[in-house]
Amino acid sequence: MAQHQRPRDQENTLPHDQYRDVFSVSGDDVVRKQGVGFPQSDPTVATMGSLDTVTIGEALEATALSLGDKPVDRKDAAAIQAAETRATGESDTRPGGLAAAAQAAAATNEQALSEEGKVTIADILTDAAEKLRGDKVVTSEDAEAVVGAELRSSPEMKTTPGGVADSMSAGARLNQPF
Repeated sequence: MAQHQRPRDQENTLPHDQYRDVFSVSGDDVVRKQGVGFPQSDPTVATMGSLDTVTIGEALEATALSLGDKPVDRKDAAAIQAAETRATGESDTRPGGLAAAAQAAAATNEQALSEEGKVTIADILTDAAEKLRGDKVVTSEDAEAVVGAELRSSPEMKTTPGGVADSMSAGARLNQPF
């Protein structure tokens, strides 16, 4: 896999409404695009992100961008629950949280007779960083937990390309020191 450079110019000095990193996953390639970001003082706990790190909420938002039209299924709901648990440190599914919404969406989508009207990944994960009760920088341990949850909920024992597990893994790779 090719090494990717992170933008370091103007590090943590930009107004909070001007820059944010957005990344997408394509196979083993991680593409990072400059958008809107937020300064961050503690590198291990983030509520809004920074130019140098990817938070769990941002990884979930990347999934909404890369796979937004996909209807939510049980595998997605399990991965979202694992990600929310890692972000917040809470083991119980919070009513009104991302995991609860994803679980309800998966159940609803299973009963739907047509593809139209199904709840999509974008419906659940758009603005995920803002919807999470807490957020933190993605670590390899977080990514492994989400990959495991997605695999356990998959009849094929496969993760979804560009899905939650892929986005979390990409975020963890970007957060690794070079």
